[in-house]
Amino acid sequence: MFVGPLPDRAPRVGASNSTTRVLLRANQVYQISHLRTGLTVATAEMPHMQSVSLGLWVGVGSRYEPARLNGVCHFIEHLFFKGTKKRAAKQISQAVEGLGGYMNAFTSEEATCFHARARHDHFPELLDVLMDMFLNSKFETGEIDKEREVIKEELAMDLDEPQHHVQELLNSTLWPNQPLGRTVTGTDQTLDKLTRPCLTKFLRDSYVSGNTLVVATGKLRHSQIVKSVARYAPRFRTGNRPQFFPARNEQQRPQCCLLTKKTEQTQIALGIRTCSRHDERRYALRLLNAILGENMSSRLFQSVREDRGLAYSIYSTPSFFSDTGDLVISAGIDLDNLPKTLRLILRELRRLSQTRPTAGELRRARDYAIGQLALSLESTDNQMNWLGEQLLGYGRIFQPSEIERQLGKVTPAQIRSVARDFFREERLNLAVVSPLQKKEELEALLRL
Repeated sequence: MFVGPLPDRAPRVGASNSTTRVLLRANQVYQISHLRTGLTVATAEMPHMQSVSLGLWVGVGSRYEPARLNGVCHFIEHLFFKGTKKRAAKQISQAVEGLGGYMNAFTSEEATCFHARARHDHFPELLDVLMDMFLNSKFETGEIDKEREVIKEELAMDLDEPQHHVQELLNSTLWPNQPLGRTVTGTDQTLDKLTRPCLTKFLRDSYVSGNTLVVATGKLRHSQIVKSVARYAPRFRTGNRPQFFPARNEQQRPQCCLLTKKTEQTQIALGIRTCSRHDERRYALRLLNAILGENMSSRLFQSVREDRGLAYSIYSTPSFFSDTGDLVISAGIDLDNLPKTLRLILRELRRLSQTRPTAGELRRARDYAIGQLALSLESTDNQMNWLGEQLLGYGRIFQPSEIERQLGKVTPAQIRSVARDFFREERLNLAVVSPLQKKEELEALLRL
């Protein structure tokens, strides 16, 4: 997820007046308007599509929460679907699904998004439903109590899935005793303490106009979208974006977290602290990840699965935050193969640190990254996510051609350089969910 400061606001003269920027990309038009109230409206016109995707983005997530309120953003996300002054919970879903559309929401570390998609001529109905949820949710005590139990079941479900649980354990190892290391859903203990006054105060303080984007993509006209949104804009609470809790790093040696649990398969997640989304090294890291473990052509997939048959699935994923980032290597393996698999993973990390990738490897990684970007932007939903993430993360929209140019500048030497910067023992963190009883052997293996 990309989250960062919103752009500076220019003076406004009326509630429906706006300043607008237009960005052109081939047959694609991106436009951004800033309303007088502080609300931002962004669109991607895709006239060849028959649908429209709409998202209400709020620049707040789990890393904005103090420890005692862990899970509050996710809780609020759920409660927006539980009834407004105008619609009961069932009527909210019927209002969109009855049009042949769908709606959903998600909460991450640095953002919350409420989104819906339907045929383009139903945009007014989609907007009315999402705005109703955002502005008029009742937060009734009875619904809060019921939804608290629902979220506890969601948490229990996640913890019953070793593939998910190992990622939560890794986060707490990478970022100990700080918001980035806590679960987005909260815990049973923190959920019990989230009363209606806690929830509504956090809502008033954080879900404000200066922290909110309205993003629409598909078959639409920007001017009409701005006009429609402007009717709701005066009802938003004004205010600025809150501050997140900065990431702390006190790690000096490799860390290992083992959860002993009777499972058929051992799940591992090796996390490496990297750089923020604002660091220029992120482009080289993006291509390094494609070489290392992003697809079936990657070194890890070929070495661990194809050559030795040690895992069905092994992959690596980078994440970028406002002030830090990580790269995570995940795999499910037989317990007997755990030491061998770890040695192979660490061997590939050493290879990247010591030897430049070949020109062919780099070319394939670049073509893959650029191709994946182009394919993803054919969807109205992905375009909506692209605009929301870019604007919240950077305060601007990067043109895909600009991303392509930056990736095109990456050299084999830069790939090796970022590997040397990040693939260091004091940045290694391993989480394991397994029948294994002791972690001493694993700790001994974490050497580069």
